[in-house]
Amino acid sequence: MKIAVLGLTMALIFSPAFAGDYHPVDVTKLPEAKQSKLGLYLSAPEAYKMKSEGAAKVALIDIRTKGEFEFVGTPTLTDQNIPYVEIDDPASWDKKNNRYAMSPNSDFVSAVTALAARMNLGKNDPIILICRSGDRSSRGANLLQEAGYTKVYSVVDGVEGDLSPDGRRDVNGWKNANLPWTYKITESQAYVR
Repeated sequence: MKIAVLGLTMALIFSPAFAGDYHPVDVTKLPEAKQSKLGLYLSAPEAYKMKSEGAAKVALIDIRTKGEFEFVGTPTLTDQNIPYVEIDDPASWDKKNNRYAMSPNSDFVSAVTALAARMNLGKNDPIILICRSGDRSSRGANLLQEAGYTKVYSVVDGVEGDLSPDGRRDVNGWKNANLPWTYKITESQAYVR
């Protein structure tokens, strides 16, 4: 009996649904920056479940910059990193947003199309986009919708989650839900162009 109780306790502690102080995302209160034209949204745990249950028929694309992808880590289920935007090279400063300037990846839609073809996915198969916190993934979903894709989901809390009142990304997101992620990326996941 003690072993069964211990096993159940451990399962609850390490289950994503009971992970620490994780707060699920209320999609009815999404800020405009996280809204997409298709209106298809997933929380990080929902994205994990969808990808886990339909791995071969669902693409999970990490659309953060190459630097974020390599140095912050990525969900273990990521099929490929295809940046929606990338830091300008040579670098310049964006005074309005107080960060390095970034420009859209002109290859974004064609790279997603190439990945979908390799995975034998059509424009009506599910594609999940994940970024840092859900803003870029909604914009990426809009681009893919314009290209004819009909089931593009935005992970509204992203890899790192939303900001807490103290300015830390510790509210929600893939990592804060204790979902599987890694720093070890593969050549097939890398965006090399």
